[in-house]
Amino acid sequence: MESEELKPRFLSWQCLVRQRAMRVDGGRPSEGMRPHLSLSDQGSYSGRVTLLLIHESPKDDIAQFRHMVKKTHDPADRYAAAIKYLSATYYQRAQEFSDQMTGSFAPDSLLARALNARGSCVLEFGQFGQLFKMECHVSELTPDSEPYQVTFWHNALFNSRIPPDVKILGFQPQWSTAVFEERKSAS
Repeated sequence: MESEELKPRFLSWQCLVRQRAMRVDGGRPSEGMRPHLSLSDQGSYSGRVTLLLIHESPKDDIAQFRHMVKKTHDPADRYAAAIKYLSATYYQRAQEFSDQMTGSFAPDSLLARALNARGSCVLEFGQFGQLFKMECHVSELTPDSEPYQVTFWHNALFNSRIPPDVKILGFQPQWSTAVFEERKSAS
């Protein structure tokens, strides 16, 4: 598959994976939302991280998520409102999403520090017999940026104890070297 075909295919697949997680699994992050992360230089860290898919223009999402968080102090009500909102039409237009994904990390996270220092990693997403492997440029997002804000408020819907100084990193796929595999399941 050509590299220019991978981005729209990946975004469509990610929207499907996330919509299913909201509608069927009560919002629990699925395997396809939690890629296997390896440090690009084959370093010692290798594990899974949960990443968000965000709209190209997240301004309305920031306002909506912030409103939903501030509307109630009850974490169960926030969670229910988030699932209802994200289960509806949120993931139906893959072309409206950015290919930059975001992830939040504890303020003192050694992994976030290592990723930021290296500036890259390899992510491997897999679910439903599809596998996407891609090198990503990694950068720490500033609190005043829209990707940071939408990630913070989205995560606050699901975690009422999110620290105010959470580290949020952006993961930008390098499509020219990305790989797609389709795996047939044995019958």
